[in-house]
Parts: sequence; C-alpha cells; structure tokens
Amino acid sequence: MAIGKEGNVKWVDGLRGFASALVVLTHISRAWAGNLFWATTAENTTPKVLQLPFLRVLIQGRLGVSIFALVTGYVCALKPLKLYRQDKHEAAFISISKSALRRFPRLFLPSAAATVLSFLICELGLFSVAEHADSGWISQIPPRKGSLFPAVGNLVYEIGAIWIKRNNEYDRNQWTMLPLLQESIKIYAFLLAVAYIRPRYRMLASFAMFAYYWMGNDPVFGMLGFWGVLIAELQFEPATARFIDQQRILAPVLSAVLVFSGFYVASYPESHAEWMPWSDNLTHFLKPNLPENPDLPRFSSGIGLMLAAVGIVLSPRLQEILSSKILLFFGKMGFAVYLLHGTLMKTILSWMVYGISVPADHKDDNGQPQMTRMKYPGHQTLFVCLLFWIPILYGSAYAWTQYVDPWCERMTNKLVEKIKFEEVKGNGYIPMSGVQGPGHNPGHRAA
Repeated sequence: MAIGKEGNVKWVDGLRGFASALVVLTHISRAWAGNLFWATTAENTTPKVLQLPFLRVLIQGRLGVSIFALVTGYVCALKPLKLYRQDKHEAAFISISKSALRRFPRLFLPSAAATVLSFLICELGLFSVAEHADSGWISQIPPRKGSLFPAVGNLVYEIGAIWIKRNNEYDRNQWTMLPLLQESIKIYAFLLAVAYIRPRYRMLASFAMFAYYWMGNDPVFGMLGFWGVLIAELQFEPATARFIDQQRILAPVLSAVLVFSGFYVASYPESHAEWMPWSDNLTHFLKPNLPENPDLPRFSSGIGLMLAAVGIVLSPRLQEILSSKILLFFGKMGFAVYLLHGTLMKTILSWMVYGISVPADHKDDNGQPQMTRMKYPGHQTLFVCLLFWIPILYGSAYAWTQYVDPWCERMTNKLVEKIKFEEVKGNGYIPMSGVQGPGHNPGHRAA
C-alpha cells in the first residue's frame, strides 16, 4: 500500500495516518462509550462535548474507513494518469500490470500475519480477560479450540474467509480487506478502458462511475474509490494550478468553506439524528438527494470527505500541514496500526483496564453456571490507561513496519519475479489503431 513519488502526494500519506487514528478512537468509543455515537445521550438533553459537530468526527470511525477507500482510488490511479498525460501509455500499462499483480499479496500477507498473531494469542488463553469484560465489543473474541489440528484448520479457514465472506473471527476489523481489493481491481480495469481518452473526458468518465455507485447505494468503496481517481485527475489538471495561482484570495476561501462544510456533514450521528436540530436538518437535506433506503451515516461521511478532499487539493497550505513529519510518521504506520489495534485492545488495554485476574463463574437463579462479567472502572481509569497503551500500540506498529512489512514486501517481490515474464517483447501497447496522443511521433507505430 506504499505511495510512490509521482507528484505532490505526501499529503495523502498524512491523511492515511489520520484515518488509522480515527479507527482506533472509534473502537475505543464503541467499547466503552457507545452512546457517543448518538446525537445526544438522551432526547431533550444537552449533548456531551464529543457529541458536538466537528468534534464527534474524532470518535466516528466511519470517516477513517472512507479515507482508506478514497486514498486507494487516488493511489491506484496516480501514476497511470500522470503517464497518460505524458503520452507514455506503454509505461502506464506496465505500471498497472505490476500494481494489479502485487495488490493481492501486499494485502494478503500482512492480513494473514496479523491473523496468525491473534490466533496464537487466542490459543494461549490471553483473551480470557477480554472474554469476561462487560463491554460487548471487547468480549467478542475468537473461539479457542484447545487442540492442534482443529486450531490450525480453523486458522487456515479464517485466513481465507476474510477474502470470501468478509469475516475473520480472529480479527473482525479486517472486513475492509476484500472491498479494498475489489475496488482497486475495478479501478485498474477502468484505467485501461480510458487510456486513450482525452483528460477532460476521462475526468467525465470518472465522475460517471462515481455517480453510478452513488445511485447504486455504495457510499464507500465504489463511490469514494472513483472520487479518488477524479481527485488525482484534478491535481494533474493545469487549470487547477492556474486557479490556485491566479485566485490568491478566492482559492483559500473556497478551500476553507469546502473543508468546513465537509467535516460538518461528516459529523452526522450514527443514531437518533432527530434528537438534535442540526442533525435533523441534515437528514432532511440529504435524504431527498440520495437513493432509496440509503445508509445515511455512511453517505454523510463520504460526502463530507469528498468536499474536504477538493478543499485540500485547492490549498497548498493544507497539503503542507498534512505532509508534516509527524503525520507522515503516523501515515507510514497506518496499515500496521489498523491491523494490530484490535488485538492489542483485547489484550494489553483490557489487562490495564480490568486487571489480569479472571473471576470465577457464578450460578443463576436456576443453578446454571454463568460467566461473571468484570465491571468497567470508568472513563478516568481508561484515560490513564490510554496514556500508556497508545505508545505501546504505535511502538508495536513501528516494529511491524521494520520487520513484518519488509518480509511481506520480499515475499511479494519473489512471487512476482517467479510468475512474470522475464522479458516483455514488443512495445506493450494495447492495440488501438489510428490513435494519436498529444506527443505522437509519426515515425512510431500508432497503438
């Protein structure tokens, strides 16, 4: 999932680091403060600070997943679009081929490694504290088999299941892996289809694909993936640079309005939107413009991100902020944080919050044994624990990027070298007789 050096793309890596942090925060909230996802704690009550517009984006991880979808589309399209605009179609086709070939193993190997880690922790009984927690999210742990062959068989099944049915008992957070893979392959196919289209019409085709997924009620991986393609085109478009350069006042103002509006729309609550006027008004504004039976929270995050992304493209200053060293550092570890945080929440963080002793079962009124749940000690205890746990999480993610990621990269390279042709003969063009690009050489055979 590495981002290349084509164009000014560092801000996208910073955005990805922000996305992974949002996913961690939302799962912490789901575990111990689920009512933060409501418009307010109860009808006719004052909302808490983190339930207010803009601030609630920090605990609503929907935006984090939406960012992953948009960034995937942007990154997949970036290099081919640049090469198309330079009339280097052969190089673009080679780039698409290599990227498509590497995409699955670069997602599969880290995913499998994280699953093996969770499997070992499960079979060693280290999820026992989480199993007894009074948090529904934390207590969702994989089944412990207890014997070698059933355990290994279940591990193999779950590693494959995430790519078939979008579910992995050892790490439920990996549900995004298959949609991200499917999104990237669709975008590679789209890029081949529009290779010989002029940039302005290629942008129109990207918008048409975005509109198709909008109307098809796919507000995340379809809609935002092609919006990412459109954003990449917009960044390469000379008119964009001219607008930023010539409109020294209008461009920053427009950027600020788009980002502000985007985060406001993305603040839409997951439940009970009718309890607050601002979210109720958003419901009445959005619903008539969406397909039948829309997922309003997902659509609101997607629309908000779309607006914010255009605002970022129009603001070199915002791009500089997102390209800061600290955000790039977090961005580099974003995928590792995403893969590790669930397991570390159900082990180390749970031990910090609940302790390491598991209470004995008790009997209900009918004399049947029941699991004794451990009581959550409160937000103050959680806050203190997070001061220690968050550095552990990012330290573990850093170690992952130093050891596991390089191994996955090496294995992917070996696989690609094993199966690809040693030498590609010919000019590599997809045949298309009579097409001439802007840099066409009459002495060169037209593709």
